[in-house]
Amino acid sequence: MTDRETIRIYDSRAEDYARVTASDTPDATLRAFIEALPEKAHVLDLGCGPGLSARHMAAAGHHVDAWDASAAMMELASAHPGVSARQADFDALDAAAAYDGIWANFSLLHAPREAMPRHLAAIHRALKPGGLFHVGVKTGTGSKRDDLGRLYTYYTEAELTGLLRAAGFTPGPFRHGEDLGLDNVMAPWITVTAHA
Repeated sequence: MTDRETIRIYDSRAEDYARVTASDTPDATLRAFIEALPEKAHVLDLGCGPGLSARHMAAAGHHVDAWDASAAMMELASAHPGVSARQADFDALDAAAAYDGIWANFSLLHAPREAMPRHLAAIHRALKPGGLFHVGVKTGTGSKRDDLGRLYTYYTEAELTGLLRAAGFTPGPFRHGEDLGLDNVMAPWITVTAHA
């Protein structure tokens, strides 16, 4: 179930978002994820945005599918060499044991809380045994729209750990940080890479 207002905002602000997130090199978390994958891995960037992470993974020699519900984001992602981009939402994931890794960096936080167990179960199914899953969310409780109108669902580390374990994952160490978003607000976040 995709929040249409969130997608409309990303469609209208895709170029702005690409500028805010631009980077010539992968950050430490993405670099560690890339290095932990087997050679020429099959990876899904789920909720890929403008495809920056997908670009870095493809440049490292991996086979990358990049999905986003926003048509404008998918267009930007498809411009990166080696990236196979598709306009699709989280519910489109119905693969079984297809991916060595799935990267969902600050994308699943736009899904309603009640949908998260279903999405995590589908991601677990889509990964090969022992596959890697990275997820990033903003920390907090409840859900709300930001000043731009995007829907956010917030999670505590304990809640995210419980959800991952319930879906069959073994969560790795969590990273905590704070960054300035497209809405020009500093927000705390957590990321984790888990094993299927």
